[in-house]
Amino acid sequence: MQFLPILAAAALVVSLIRSPRRTLSALKRGGKKLLKLLPAFFAMLFIISAFLYFTPRQVLAEYLGNENVFISFLAAGGFGSVTLMPGFVAFPLAGILRDQGVPFVVLAAFTTTLMMVGIATFPLERYYFGTKVALIRNAFGLIIALIVSFGIGLFFGELW
Repeated sequence: MQFLPILAAAALVVSLIRSPRRTLSALKRGGKKLLKLLPAFFAMLFIISAFLYFTPRQVLAEYLGNENVFISFLAAGGFGSVTLMPGFVAFPLAGILRDQGVPFVVLAAFTTTLMMVGIATFPLERYYFGTKVALIRNAFGLIIALIVSFGIGLFFGELW
């Protein structure tokens, strides 16, 4: 994983050697866009983090570990679609939920929709990419996430 930062640094050095003026101009533009994006990103992150902090893991396990796997599957897809959290938080949480008896199909629905669908980030996506692109991306993300989750449920024998 350390290969990517090294590659990015090397590309930056090559770009600086070839055209220092254009490279610095691009870095300034990128920095300005990043600074413009940060307040909205931090606001979203704060709201979702507060929600997750005040929602006990047992409550999540109760809704996701329901006796009816289909209902739990849909609930997990819904939770994952509206929640915003990084993978290094999501996957340990999935491990904790698995230890509490949540089926793999439900965990797959939660984690795949979490990574592929962004209802919480939709306003930001709409602003930068347009409504049509944001809707299409989220719709395809949801469809693919549910297909993958369904396949995992079949693989582990939790659906039939």
